[in-house]
Amino acid sequence: MRSDFGARRPAALAVTRGAVAVSKQVRGIPTALVRPALVNGSAGAVIVVGGRPIAVMGFTVTDGNIVEIDAIAEPERVRRIAAAVLGDE
Repeated sequence: MRSDFGARRPAALAVTRGAVAVSKQVRGIPTALVRPALVNGSAGAVIVVGGRPIAVMGFTVTDGNIVEIDAIAEPERVRRIAAAVLGDE
């Protein structure tokens, strides 16, 4: 998973490898809701906490498995993208 936190936090650009490590990041937010969404025409999700989208993820799927995740967590970009892909934010 590649995570982009935006220009204000370039050092936060991160790559996490492995299914267990990636799943721990989302499970680490107990109140997070994962809403399925089409992101750039492909499978993806919007992570919502307290009614506010905090991340948008696009998935690369191969043979039925997620093999790559591109995550955006910069608040303004997340707000715009979530509104477009969810259509109700």
